[in-house]
Amino acid sequence: MICIKPRTPRQRWLLVLLFLLSGWNREIAAQTTQNINVLFINEVDNEPAAKAVNVVLTYLKKNIHLGLSVQLDSIEANKTDAKVLLEAICNKYASSIEKKQTPHLILDTTKSGVASETVKSFTQALGLPTISASYGQEGDLRQWRDLDETKQKYLLQVMPPADIIPEVIRSIVRRLNITNAAILYDDTFVMDHKYKSLLQNIQTRHVITAIAKDGKREREEQIEKLRNLDINNFFILGNLQSISMVLESVKPAYFERNFAWHAITQSEGEVSSQRDNATIMFLKPMAYTQFRDRLGLLRTTYNLNEEPQLASAFYFDLALRSFLTIKEMLQSGAWPKDMEYLNCDDFQGGNTPQRNLDLREYFTKVTEPTSYGMFDLVTQPKQLFNGYSYMKFEMDINVLQIRGGSSVNSKSIGTWTAGLDSPIVVKDEEQMKNLTADTVYRIFTVVQAPFIMRDETAPKGYKGYCIDLINEIAAIVHFDYTIQEVEDGKFGNMDEKGEWNGIVKKLIDKQADIGLGSMSVMAEREIVIDFTVPYYDLVGITIMMQRPSSPSSLFKFLTVLETNVWLCILAAYFFTSFLMWVFDRWSPYSYQNNREKYKDDEEKREFNLKECLWFCMTSLTPQGGGEAPKNLSGRLVAATWWLFGFIIIASYTANLAAFLTVSRLDTPVESLDDLAKQYKILYAPLNGSSAMTYFERMANIEQMFYEIWKDLSLNDSLTPLERSKLAVWDYPVSDKYTKMWQAMQEAALPATLDEAVARVRNSTAATGFAFLGDATDIRYLQLTNCDLQVVGEEFSRKPYAIAVQQGSHLKDQFNNAILTLLNKRQLEKLKEKWWKNDEAQAKCEKPEDQSDGISIQNIGGVFIVIFVGIGMACITLVFEYWWYRYRKNPRIIDVAEANGDRSNVKDQPGKMVDGVILGNSGERFEKSNAALRPRFNQYPATFKPRF
Repeated sequence: MICIKPRTPRQRWLLVLLFLLSGWNREIAAQTTQNINVLFINEVDNEPAAKAVNVVLTYLKKNIHLGLSVQLDSIEANKTDAKVLLEAICNKYASSIEKKQTPHLILDTTKSGVASETVKSFTQALGLPTISASYGQEGDLRQWRDLDETKQKYLLQVMPPADIIPEVIRSIVRRLNITNAAILYDDTFVMDHKYKSLLQNIQTRHVITAIAKDGKREREEQIEKLRNLDINNFFILGNLQSISMVLESVKPAYFERNFAWHAITQSEGEVSSQRDNATIMFLKPMAYTQFRDRLGLLRTTYNLNEEPQLASAFYFDLALRSFLTIKEMLQSGAWPKDMEYLNCDDFQGGNTPQRNLDLREYFTKVTEPTSYGMFDLVTQPKQLFNGYSYMKFEMDINVLQIRGGSSVNSKSIGTWTAGLDSPIVVKDEEQMKNLTADTVYRIFTVVQAPFIMRDETAPKGYKGYCIDLINEIAAIVHFDYTIQEVEDGKFGNMDEKGEWNGIVKKLIDKQADIGLGSMSVMAEREIVIDFTVPYYDLVGITIMMQRPSSPSSLFKFLTVLETNVWLCILAAYFFTSFLMWVFDRWSPYSYQNNREKYKDDEEKREFNLKECLWFCMTSLTPQGGGEAPKNLSGRLVAATWWLFGFIIIASYTANLAAFLTVSRLDTPVESLDDLAKQYKILYAPLNGSSAMTYFERMANIEQMFYEIWKDLSLNDSLTPLERSKLAVWDYPVSDKYTKMWQAMQEAALPATLDEAVARVRNSTAATGFAFLGDATDIRYLQLTNCDLQVVGEEFSRKPYAIAVQQGSHLKDQFNNAILTLLNKRQLEKLKEKWWKNDEAQAKCEKPEDQSDGISIQNIGGVFIVIFVGIGMACITLVFEYWWYRYRKNPRIIDVAEANGDRSNVKDQPGKMVDGVILGNSGERFEKSNAALRPRFNQYPATFKPRF
């Protein structure tokens, strides 16, 4: 203690004045200081709240101008035993009643769960004014869910910052259009009440789970399980240590472009992690600029240093505001003077004291400055206060690059103001897009034209109907994909052990997100995976066979009759012609032997050998042979030849028509029943295909029906009448598919489509093979190959759809996209492109149809006959001209020369040189002789015409 000795009277007067003034100030302070009683209920491990309330008490003592003295009773609430906690609260409350120090206020900083609901039940039942900092929005505080208007005025809740911070996830998801999310949190956040409300009414598939605490291996397994759920957007809610542990448990592959990591914390430090290369979005709170000085003062002067600073500042501001509210109500007379306090033992369930107390009004009017952010309290009387009041602050959004175990670059790209529906404010759009995970789905497929075909020039290495379809869907749903073929080339079938193969197995094992191709919707597949709405019409099973190649020949009309028949006809022709010539030559009644008798007839025909040949030939034509012989014997021969020719022509015409018709109708199999009834042609589907499954099951069903019928027929418990109703001669159950399945197994099922096509093409008349498969595959093979054909109608029709994992969100998204494409007729355009306008379509000759006429390939020989006949006629004409002009032309000589020649032959009277025509010679006859033609003006006396 320091003593000052006054030296002058003036100094003595000053000391007396200071003493009086100090005593007066102490008296005034004693008169204006308001004493209040507070019951403080805090949850175990909530150190920021406990430390903040103690700092408030210190603050009030050092700031006497506030005129407030707090008598604080504290209770530490356990998280599990509600009975023990309620007894502790009731005992403490009863003790305060006995001491006549009843609490003016219950300050509740329990977080959630059993402790929070126990406190809410206690205060609501006894009608005690309460200000709570528990977690939860509207309806989450079950004991305060249905408060009347009176209780809503004195039972108040202000959400802590850790309850508001998770709302930034909702803002990020909406801003970046995130479709899937995994939210990991530690014990610094309470997310029990957020499972439904956090991303409510947002089409985002999400999982909220606590961070595994057992070790790094458990965290790796946890992240792997989340990845198997097709999640590539991860949010980490926790302190800096928890964020670091999670990042160090992630595989390097999960930091690629198709993944996004968001770290959100209440702390204000920086993340440090042993990652070599990672880029994340990092969000941390920051105090408003106008409050930083006050926060610094509290930290240095009052030791408000508990981490996180945000939570400590909130609890400090809330407690101080609550105490000042009670003080203001007491001093203003708003606090009832005769408050009734009911003991726990006196509560009967409906005797809650009525309170005329408006704590809410005075709480919202407190003007004491805050230290971190500002309170955003509901001030409208008709609006709910609880679940909508909180402290507003800002969070800084940074892009953080971690290299070599430390943060090498941190850049602020936006901010978020804490609120229930507050959007994020972006400063750098480009950086924000770079932090967005590219939605990349894993597609497994089976190559099957025209749905999936390899193409090295295509962007993804494949082309086809399904590639165009998935690209259209990707443009609507906004995603990218990787595509690869399944190793075994199967869509998926279940074996006897219940295990799957092919694409179905990939989807079950979470190795694939989408199964793409001509994949049929089957009941057993729908048990383990999901299908979208069909993108293709109902497709059944049909039969593919080699197209029969009927041999075509230009002289096919000659093959109607066998060679020996043609030879016999030719022999009959020559024999009849010769016989007619003989009869006409020797018959006394023929023309050539009775010229005088028939000299007045208009038609005079001498049947020499040439005429007989011509007559028999022309008799076979509709033109007829002309004049018949005069003699009766010749006419009998002609009549016989006519009858012979009529029968031959009629038989040839009928057989030609039948021959051409039968050659076009020669189709051995036209339906599945035809295939089942014959044994000459082998048949089988692909091994492991849906067609194989169909025939196998049909055979099993027939066998099961047979066993049922047999058991019924041999059942001794049946009466004779009942047994007689089962007695039939015919087999009541068909064994069609049983026999077909047996025949397929004997024929050996082809392993691939190429093998099946090769077996069909290698078919012969003795060893035929028919392939049974999907109608689309077979029709495309027919479209691109001229030697294959579709036989029969489709059966067992099923739709094609896209396969996804069971419960996958892609099902609904793809359904909407496919229906959109269907309404736009885009699917019809794809079908037109890959079926009617496909470049691979083969240019095949039109197959002969029963309604078609005779083709030129089969009847063209008749035109050759015409051309050959015309050619022979031309050659004959030339020969005739040459023969007559140079071999039979008469020689013109002079008369004098003729006289000389005659003198040489006068010893031979009556002889004349053959081929000599007498004529004049000389210059005046040269001109006329030049125009002389070798022509006889009249027949010589000895000339006998032959033609």
